[in-house]
Amino acid sequence: MKYVWRRDALAFLSDLPDESVDLVVSSPPYFMGREYDTSSELEDFVDIHKRLRTQLVRVVKPGGSICWQVGNYVRDNVVVPLDAVVYSTFSKSRQIKLRNRIVWTFGHGVHCFRRFSGRHETILWFTKGDRYMFYLDAVRIPQKYPGKKHYKGSKQGELSGNPMGKNPGDVWEIPNVKANHVEKTAHPCQFPVALVQRLIRALCPADGLVVDPYLGSGSSAIAALLEGREFMGCDVNREYVKIARSRIKEFQSGKLKYRPLDRPIYAPTPQDLVAQVPYEWRQVVDDASTYNERCRREL
Repeated sequence: MKYVWRRDALAFLSDLPDESVDLVVSSPPYFMGREYDTSSELEDFVDIHKRLRTQLVRVVKPGGSICWQVGNYVRDNVVVPLDAVVYSTFSKSRQIKLRNRIVWTFGHGVHCFRRFSGRHETILWFTKGDRYMFYLDAVRIPQKYPGKKHYKGSKQGELSGNPMGKNPGDVWEIPNVKANHVEKTAHPCQFPVALVQRLIRALCPADGLVVDPYLGSGSSAIAALLEGREFMGCDVNREYVKIARSRIKEFQSGKLKYRPLDRPIYAPTPQDLVAQVPYEWRQVVDDASTYNERCRREL
């Protein structure tokens, strides 16, 4: 299959021609104890990213983009924000500049007991050069107040919003891929297709090439094919390459299931939430509410 190879990321990138890629979008492993991790300590992560930076800058076209998605590294409840580490490393190159730090937020994940549960990761969007591709109209979302008007100045009384929709901003709520997600595979840290779709629509021309050197389960490949772009990617793990190839075949046969980018996030009503509370929990909740109210009165 021409889209996907089983290769090391650096070796794969080193074989790509200079300035041949419109958009790189990827999520590297970051010493989480997975079998595909290539770093075990923060120093390893930094060293790998120094070498990646050189290759990424070389292969991306002038005006092209690099979107690098990472989370936090946590040890003994101490958090290291890896986007800060990546920025510190990538920004050493004068050829690429950070345009956005996109916050990807989601409603589900591991529950913490000694700190607030993590419910977001970040995407750093770098461009090569000052003149770059950005197709805002392709990713606009419905206006919150479509009838809003200018209230003063020369345009007073005229509609103030864009009829095509508003800028989606830099905080994106897109469900992450957990057990009941329609896209779930055996990969433990899977990208939702929709997350990559928005990046491709905004940053890659219609005839452009998308590259992912840490392919995983192939979500970036699916997103690129959905959006009619060319794609190349690799992963070092044999099983994940098999999963990615299988998903591409399912997509080509029209059988692949995925969550559309424009599907609204489910928001239960207060009545729904009350109906879902198990009977066994209600006394616990009532006791806690009584205790909290007594504490407030005693302050």
